Amino acid sequence: MEKAGLLLYINVMTHSLENKTVLLIITGGIAAYKALDLIRLIKKAGGDVRCILTEGGAQFVTPLSVSALSENEVYTDLFSLKDESEMGHIRLSREADLIIVAPASADFIAKMAHGRADDLASATILASDKPILIAPAMNPEMWAKEAAQDNIAALKERGITTIGPAQGDTACGETGTGRMSEPEEIFAAIIGFFHEQPLKGYKALVTAGPTYEPIDPVRFLGNRSSGKQGYAIATALFEAGAEVTLVAGPSVLPDPPGITTQRIETAQEMWQACEAALPAHIAVCAAAVSDWAPKTQKDSKIKKRRNHTPPSIALKENPDILARLAKAGPQRPDMLIGFAAETDNLIENAREKLSRKNCDLIVANAINAGEKVFGSDQNHVHLVTIHEDEHWPRADKKVIARKLVQRIVKHLKEDQDNVARIHAA
Repeated sequence: MEKAGLLLYINVMTHSLENKTVLLIITGGIAAYKALDLIRLIKKAGGDVRCILTEGGAQFVTPLSVSALSENEVYTDLFSLKDESEMGHIRLSREADLIIVAPASADFIAKMAHGRADDLASATILASDKPILIAPAMNPEMWAKEAAQDNIAALKERGITTIGPAQGDTACGETGTGRMSEPEEIFAAIIGFFHEQPLKGYKALVTAGPTYEPIDPVRFLGNRSSGKQGYAIATALFEAGAEVTLVAGPSVLPDPPGITTQRIETAQEMWQACEAALPAHIAVCAAAVSDWAPKTQKDSKIKKRRNHTPPSIALKENPDILARLAKAGPQRPDMLIGFAAETDNLIENAREKLSRKNCDLIVANAINAGEKVFGSDQNHVHLVTIHEDEHWPRADKKVIARKLVQRIVKHLKEDQDNVARIHAA
């Protein structure tokens, strides 16, 4: 994700780290600057970030920058009278729900492996009774050395989780494995730690946003969908552990980290991206796909002529993505969910769509003057099956998304239980 996207980042992730405290230890290395973006991401998700900055880390980022972004005091000195009058290294380790070392330099990894405690950061690690995640960052030759690998192996044996390092160009001008994982990848690991992941091992496909069907180089047929509900569903599935592909029509929302996002414009492009993403266990078609497209696209702008009648536009039918997924044979998703936005006869039309499209569930919402949905952060839906209509009151789209994922988990578990009973009979 580009830095400009971080400030807009993933409104659908807001509150996903609420009431969680992360202790971030920033050690020496050029990758320390990435820790600032990681702080932003954690704060954006509602998390509380406490930071320890080592002497080496302070050579690359300042305590003032870290404090301003974390909105907390930054701790640096093991023998600070103020900090240690409160037993700082003990308190910091006990109050955190998760400890992250990013970047974790070769020197600090060696300290951890050998139980050193000669500064605040290493003393805090040794005194900790909480889970620890480290993101190594060093020169590729250093990473490849037997000593470094022995240290990493020792930490893993003790239950410490590592993420990265990645392969690529390093600050020293060499290329190889040693780059610190990107802040978005570390953030995704944090989300995975805090959220139950009943969908780990599952693949999910989500469509979101509108489609634009070009009339000429200037104009198009489209709709008012913002993509917010689809993005929220993709994120909730990701939080639950699924490997998610998001096929998104034109939207101002940034790509969610950890999620494979395919940007498209037309319904035909959306179908091609969905087909390429199969097989998938779960498919949620939340996009507002245009039913029709112009038969022909003009190469130049259609000009308005005085005293001329408005041009007529011949239309053709677009691919029915939901129906095609239902007919995908062996690649049909185990759980297929469609959306129905209706102005009239909401439940009747949703149930008819459910039957006609041969899907498992329809999420229906009313689109009328008194029910703002497009572009809103809230939604008001009904879950419609052949036999029932479950009303969900108006709520934040992130809340709707998480409730829907809970329903998906329940459906998949019931299917597994039924298969087990058949095999046992």
